[in-house]
Amino acid sequence: MQILEIFGICIVALLALLIAIFVRRRLLMGGGGSIRLQIRVTTMVPGRGWSTAIGRFAGSELRIHRLFSFAFRPKRVLDRGATVVKDQRRPEGPERLTMPGHWVILRLATTLDEFEIAMAESTVTGFLSWLEAAPPGQPGSVAPRPAIRPRTIEH
Repeated sequence: MQILEIFGICIVALLALLIAIFVRRRLLMGGGGSIRLQIRVTTMVPGRGWSTAIGRFAGSELRIHRLFSFAFRPKRVLDRGATVVKDQRRPEGPERLTMPGHWVILRLATTLDEFEIAMAESTVTGFLSWLEAAPPGQPGSVAPRPAIRPRTIEH
């Protein structure tokens, strides 16, 4: 009888943990301004190290929370004025097994470090718009496009 009691307590504890994770996710996703993404937490093995996350926009910050965590504090906070997109690419190699093919991987640089996040194509469009919408006077978050000079026609 004692083994069944211990087994029952373990099952109830596991269910309570799962419910806590899903309630936390619901609280983070509620209220709008949130996106699904993946953040690369380690680069020790090429193509590996991705963690599912939720990004919440709050003013000029994107707060990234890991999905399977109990913490209410974000894993990383991106400041719009200090974030620059260095590169965009599609998933390749082992990354294609961990994320949908229509996702895009962005290599971002902040004043402290560089890291990668991945999100759906439609989400990338909104994210880049958010980055570019910084108030006037802040450094550009996307590399400026080269000026197009009119061609002179010689007679």
